[in-house]
Amino acid sequence: MLTPVSTITEHEARQVAEANASGRTPVVFIHGLWLLGGSWDRWSEHFEAAGYAALSPGWPDDPETVDAANEHPEVFAGKGIEDVADHYEEIIKGLDAKPAIVGHSFGGLLTEILAGRGLAAVSVAISPAPFRGVLPLPISALRSSAPVLGNPLNRNRAVPLTYDQFRYAFANAVREDEAQALYEAFAVPAPGEPLFQAATANLNPWTEAKVDSENPERGPLLIIAGERDHTVPFAIANASFKREERNEGVTEIVTIPGRGHALTIDSGWREVADTALDFVRRFAPVPVGQG
Repeated sequence: MLTPVSTITEHEARQVAEANASGRTPVVFIHGLWLLGGSWDRWSEHFEAAGYAALSPGWPDDPETVDAANEHPEVFAGKGIEDVADHYEEIIKGLDAKPAIVGHSFGGLLTEILAGRGLAAVSVAISPAPFRGVLPLPISALRSSAPVLGNPLNRNRAVPLTYDQFRYAFANAVREDEAQALYEAFAVPAPGEPLFQAATANLNPWTEAKVDSENPERGPLLIIAGERDHTVPFAIANASFKREERNEGVTEIVTIPGRGHALTIDSGWREVADTALDFVRRFAPVPVGQG
């Protein structure tokens, strides 16, 4: 039997080693489509200052920088949900302690998948992409995903967003100048396959876009929704919450007023980070003297 080839990069392995050496509770941040792990840099600093060991691994083959990502978009193509979930599982299993997991958008869905595998001490899914059993499909969500789903050939491609598409899907709740700055600083191409998988999840019993929401080892879960989110409107976040609420563990949902899908990277990121941090602290507190 062939041993699976590791997808962990040197940078990610170093993050794991540093987290283990610190003796602190690890927090694994998971980005979504059209962003990179660096989009969590301010969050990592914030959680480190609170006493945690922060890790922000990328998806398999993610470039290190936005410039590199935009120069070589082909590296993103062909990544499915299970490929990415297995990558993060390998990273998490290298940690000495079960981590808190915090994810945004498709990273939120991955957070729920990994928590459903029993890998999280506590988890926070921010504007999570829908999984099998989540039925609402608001018009704004369809419009946000249209740049990918509008062409079936995009399933195996890497697809960038134009500024106008990013403005609608991510940055509708901020000023024009901030939206432009966010686009230039953070936006990268994304694999089309995960969106197709999520879009057809309720038609495919074997979909990779599924969550074991009833696993008693799931741990406490918080879902955070943005009030003005076009990509994951409250109806989708709330439907995910209703599915997760079947779990015997703590399941909560909170809406951040006036915020869109860029709520983890825009100028109001600190409010969202504090909401997540407060929840993590409740169930994975920092030992006295480390915070």
